[in-house]
Amino acid sequence: AGLFYSDEDKLDAEDNRHDPYFKPDWNPELFEGQNFLCHLTVTKTVLVREAGGFQPGLEGSQDWDLFLKITERLETRQVIHIPYLLYHWRAIEGSTALALEEKGYIRESSLKTLQGHCQRAKPGVEIIPIAHGHWRLKYQVPDPTPKVSIIIPTKDQGEILRSCIDSIQNRTTYTNYEIVVIDNQSSEESTLQLFIDLEAKNVRVLSYPHPFNFSAINNYAASQVDGEFLAFLNNDITVINGDWLEEMVSHACKDHVGAVGAKLYYPEDCVQHAGVILGINGIAGHCFKYAARGEPGQRNRLNLVQQFSAITAACLVVRKPVFDQVSGFEEDNLGVAFNDIDLCLRIKEAGYANIWTPHAQLYHHESVSRGDDNEQNRKVRVDNEIDFMRKRWGDLLRNDPTYNPNLTLEFEDFSLAWPPRLPKP
Repeated sequence: AGLFYSDEDKLDAEDNRHDPYFKPDWNPELFEGQNFLCHLTVTKTVLVREAGGFQPGLEGSQDWDLFLKITERLETRQVIHIPYLLYHWRAIEGSTALALEEKGYIRESSLKTLQGHCQRAKPGVEIIPIAHGHWRLKYQVPDPTPKVSIIIPTKDQGEILRSCIDSIQNRTTYTNYEIVVIDNQSSEESTLQLFIDLEAKNVRVLSYPHPFNFSAINNYAASQVDGEFLAFLNNDITVINGDWLEEMVSHACKDHVGAVGAKLYYPEDCVQHAGVILGINGIAGHCFKYAARGEPGQRNRLNLVQQFSAITAACLVVRKPVFDQVSGFEEDNLGVAFNDIDLCLRIKEAGYANIWTPHAQLYHHESVSRGDDNEQNRKVRVDNEIDFMRKRWGDLLRNDPTYNPNLTLEFEDFSLAWPPRLPKP
C-alpha cells in the first residue's frame, strides 16, 4: 500500500455532525473530476518527496495536486480506502467545507492542478468546468475514427425501432458507424416492411430465427460484424446529445478500459441508469434511479465520469477484442436478465475498468417491447438466473468497491444502511 484514505463528515458551529461522505474504493476517473480523498489521508513519506511535496501557488488545491502526483505512481491495489468516519471537517462561516464559493481562488488553483496532471499523464485532454465546482476531462477520439458496429436486437413493434434508428441517424455526429438490426422472429407486416425500408438506408438486418435469448442474439450479431468497437443498444433507446458516441468511444479506446455506459433517462426526464451498484435488491440495481434531471446525486456523482463495477447493456460500448476475450454474454444461464452485469464483472475480472459517463445521454423507454420480468410465468427463469449470479459472484454482490458498505442495499438512492452493514471499528 502507498496511500490510505477514510470516509468523513462535517461539524457545524455547535459541533453537530452532519453531511457524511461515504466514499467508494479508489476510483481514479472520479478523482479527476473531484478531490474525494480530502481527509483523512496517510501516505508514505518517500512518495511525498518523490512528488515534490506541496506546490506553492496551488493554495486551496495543494492536497489534490499532491495526491494526483502520488496516485499517478501507484497501482489501483496500492490505494486503500478505510470505510469509517475518521475525520470530522469543521464547516463554519468562511470555510471550504461550508461552500467552495467561500474561497474563490480555489477554482483557479483547481484548474492549474488538473492542467499539471494532464500535462504529465493525459496530454491533449480538454478540461471543462461543470456544476458544483467539479470538472470534466474530455478525451479525443482517435484519428482516423474507428468503426463502431451498433447492434440492436428487436422483435415486431416497428415504430419503436424506427424511432430508435431515426434518432441515431438524424442526431449522431460520429460518422464511422454501421447499424445492425437483429430480427428475432418478427411477424408483423409493418415491421417486415420497415426492415426493407431500413436496408435501403444502409442498415443491415440479420435474422435470428430462434427463441428469445438476449445473450445469444447479441453474441451472434457480434460475430457477424467487423467494427473495432461494439455498441449494444436496446431498440427502445433514443438519442439526446449528438456526440454521445464520440464520448463513449473516447473512453472505450483506452487500454485499461473495458465497457463504457451512458446516462439514460426515462421519457419523463428522470434517471433510469447512472451506473449499476452490486447487491441492491439482492443482485444489482441502478443507482439514483428516478432522480430528477439536473439533480447532482451523492457529491455530484450524477455529473461525474467514474468507474462502476457494471453498467447496463441497454447502451454499452466495448472494444471487440475485449468482448471476444471474455467470450461475450453468458448464453446458457443468463438468457434474459443479469447478462450485462455478468459480462461487466468478467471484463473487470480480466483486468479492465468499466466506465460510466454522464456526457452521453439517451432516453430509454425501458422494457417497452419485452414486458415485465415480474410476470408469474417467468418466475422460475428469474429465480434460476438469480441463483446462477449468486453462485458465480458470491460475496462481490454484497461488497461493490465502487459503492460504500455504510450505504443501503435496499434502495438506489445512496442512503444510509440500517441496520449498519459494518461492525464498529
